[in-house]
Amino acid sequence: MVDPATPQASCRRIVLVRHGSVAECYHGVCYGRSDVELSEEGRRQSIALAEELAAMPLTHLFHSGLRRATTLAEMVAGRTSIVPSVAPALAEINFGDWELRTWQSVFEEVGDALADLIHAPESFRPPAGETVFELRDRVLDWHRRLPREGCIVAIAHGGPIAALRGALARLPASQWPGLVPATGQWVELDETNALRGLES
Repeated sequence: MVDPATPQASCRRIVLVRHGSVAECYHGVCYGRSDVELSEEGRRQSIALAEELAAMPLTHLFHSGLRRATTLAEMVAGRTSIVPSVAPALAEINFGDWELRTWQSVFEEVGDALADLIHAPESFRPPAGETVFELRDRVLDWHRRLPREGCIVAIAHGGPIAALRGALARLPASQWPGLVPATGQWVELDETNALRGLES
């Protein structure tokens, strides 16, 4: 049975936004939770996104607190009367000691075990980092605490967006990478899938 306290799909709209592209020097780098800056293209994407998001009937605006998300949140806030709220649960996965290393150097160190990020999401942990399921749990907890009504925009990162969409749809973690939107893009969370998952 569905918990009667669960918000119904018709009562709210949740828009998940991935920040714009990051500076070129971070391409090929595992930056995860690190507070890296946007590229010029990322800033242009943010301006276009801000116009699009500000045209929505916003009631709540959340962001991860990392600069690449905060920049867009401030642009949206400047075009609306909405005061943005920091939601640390929306931050990208914490890669621990891998942060700001190239993915090539990480692969040279751990080899094929890198695939366990999605094949063993409950247990594979980068040194001093978090597992994929820990990421899932924190973003699900954020989702559970959301207001029951309104148009909610969350400016976040590829990992938490994919984890939330995949978890609510009851998809295995191996399919979550396909749920990551491109930088500077947004998706609407299908809460029908969320309710269907709660019923099973």
